[in-house]
Amino acid sequence: MTHIRSALLPVGLLVVCCAVWQVVVTAGQVPEYVLPAPLTVLGTMVADAPLLATESVPTLLAVLAGFGLAVLVALPVAVLMTYSDALHRALYPLLIVAQVVPKVAVAPLFIIWFGFGQLPKVLMVALISFFPLIVDALVGLAATRPQSLVLVRSMGAGRWQAFWKVRWPWALPSIFAGAKVAVTLAVVGAVVAEFVGSDDGLGVVLLDARGNLDSAMAFAAIGWLTIAGLLLFGAVALAERVLVPGGRRAASAEAAGSL
Repeated sequence: MTHIRSALLPVGLLVVCCAVWQVVVTAGQVPEYVLPAPLTVLGTMVADAPLLATESVPTLLAVLAGFGLAVLVALPVAVLMTYSDALHRALYPLLIVAQVVPKVAVAPLFIIWFGFGQLPKVLMVALISFFPLIVDALVGLAATRPQSLVLVRSMGAGRWQAFWKVRWPWALPSIFAGAKVAVTLAVVGAVVAEFVGSDDGLGVVLLDARGNLDSAMAFAAIGWLTIAGLLLFGAVALAERVLVPGGRRAASAEAAGSL
């Protein structure tokens, strides 16, 4: 019952906000070409669903490919940095520098280097997803209880056996925390790349809507992007529930909070 109540609170708040929004626009306080009413936006999302669904495909493909690439690079690098202090000291400052570089400023360079198409979008998604993945993986791998490692090593386990039996399972909650942040940022990365240079995707729909002063279509595209982001977040959260027992999630969070 508590979970249902917790889920209903944000839904109720969203409904109230939309109701106020609808009343304000309907009363003529805000021109609809500036801020369309929620019912107008919903109608556009439904009426133009074929177009929005078609344009969602390249955006989502870039998100999935870029996020997958970021995972494939970030996790092995995090493991290597965990076991090598020298590598950690060398790479971590560079990661910080790379993170503070504005991603919007890098996007045009990707277009120059790799041309138009999916590749620049995939690389932008990977770039923007990489930092939360590797940082949370490093935190999780470092948060392993030393007593557990000592115990398995005393039982004859080698370094990599200890890693797979203790350190990796213990790090999973933190890794999934980073993945949930990264997968939502991945949607942002894809749209940024489409803004800079693309001929398809929901980012292009947004640009076209801006050029036509079609606020309803712009909000409809944002709505589709929001739904896509929520579904991706839910997929990662579901994978976490399947792969990480609840007790381990709570224990790891407690250990990480004590660092």
